[in-house]
This record gives sequence, structure tokens and C-alpha cells, in this order.
Amino acid sequence: MKEKILLFIPGYNCEKQIVRVLNQVNHRILQYVHEIIMVNNLSTDNTEQKVIEFIEQHPEIPLKLFRNDHNYGLGGSHKTAFNYAIDNKFDYVIVLHGDDQGNIYDLVPILENETYKKYDCCLGSRFMKGSKLEGYSKIRIYGNIVFNFLFSLVVRKRIYDLGSGLNMYSISMLRSKFYVRFPDNLIFNDCMILASDYYKHNVVFFPISWREEDQVSNVKMIGLCVGLLNMAIKYFIKKREFIKSEMREEVREEYKAKVIYEGREEVKL
Repeated sequence: MKEKILLFIPGYNCEKQIVRVLNQVNHRILQYVHEIIMVNNLSTDNTEQKVIEFIEQHPEIPLKLFRNDHNYGLGGSHKTAFNYAIDNKFDYVIVLHGDDQGNIYDLVPILENETYKKYDCCLGSRFMKGSKLEGYSKIRIYGNIVFNFLFSLVVRKRIYDLGSGLNMYSISMLRSKFYVRFPDNLIFNDCMILASDYYKHNVVFFPISWREEDQVSNVKMIGLCVGLLNMAIKYFIKKREFIKSEMREEVREEYKAKVIYEGREEVKL
């Protein structure tokens, strides 16, 4: 039986980019993807309306628009989607950020060759051989390389990217929900890297293309760098205590989202 794959698109204030992202989902992608969910993290612009208009214009695409009950942050939106994938018996979840920096076609070889079946997660990398960067500042490139090197030292294996916007996870890896106590903000993916080391997940990196065009960054660089350094040190000193610890600024019992609009019925396998 064909694997049930969910495509999860998180978004916050990406009205200029979200339609371009959704337009990436063509027949070739739908050969593999069973359902698509766009999780709107309480955007204050017209992101939600743009998605509704897209659904109305493309009723053939199995797309659902979710709205988080609260502003959970990027990490919290991941938790919303991961929980949904687990509860609805998906086999895999693909993450594609809604700001149109990544390209889902970079994942197609992984899908076509069924490489994903050999690993717990396939992580896109902006900084390995075969990757392409457009409009990315040199200081951000160097900063990422430095932290990739630091985390590689901590986990004693090569880390090519701490968190791009194109990844694929096996639901069997996520089923224990080890990620729930991880930060709800932008460093969620960095915690996932350390967790994959701790739980001995089988991880592969693949090259992706990445561009900055009209995106608005929500990253506060100094705070992010301090947070990453602190995280790496804590994990290096006491792995188990760190991974099992509560890292959220606001502890939540659950991560809920409402279905605001949806297209046709799920793809039948």
C-alpha cells in the first residue's frame, strides 16, 4: 500500500509568497502527497485570504487551511502539524516553509528513489555540495557554517544545516512526541537535530536551493546566536537532562488549530 504523506506548510505574514509556494504543488508532487495543510500562525496580513482564494481556484488540490488557536510560533506550528499527522495515521510528513525560500522539487529525487524509506528524517541543507543560495548575505552564510561546525562537534557527526525550510520526517520517529517540550520559537529545528543524536535517529541531509527575495525575516540574530550557543553547551554537558527538560517559555497542554477552509476530499490511495 502506498505511504500516506502529509505536506505541512507553516506560515506567518507571508501574503506575498504563499501563493507561489502553493503553486509548487502540481501533479508531479500530488503523486506522492496525500494531503496538504497550511497552518496559519495568526498572521496579521492577508495570508489567510490568499490561501482561501487559492483553494477556490484549485478545488482539485487536497488542501486544508488551519488557523492556530494561539500564536504558537514556528516550533508550535510544527507541533500542531506533527500531532495532526500522528492522529490521522500518516506515515510521513514533509515540511515546506510558506515564505517561498525553499523549493519542494529539491525533495523529488528523495521521493522518486524512495530514499526516505531508509531514514527517520531527510533534512534539506543550504550549505552542502550541490546546494544553491540566492540573495543570502555573507554574514548569515558564515554564521550558519560556524554553528553547523559547533553542533557537529557536539554530536560528533557532520551537521550540514541546523534548520532549513524543507524537511521530511517519518511518523514512526515522531510518535512518542518527544518534541512537545522543545521551544515553540525558531530554534525548534535545532532541538530536533540534538534529539536525533540523542535518540539515534537515522538522518540524511540533501542539497537544496534557497533564496531571499521579498521575504521579511522574523529572526533576531543576536538572541538566536546566544540561544544556539546555550543549547549546544547544555546538551554537551548533560544530554539526557537537556533533551527531557522543559524548554518552552509558556507551557501548553495542547496545540490546537481550526480548519478554516478546505478543498476537495483527501486523495484516495
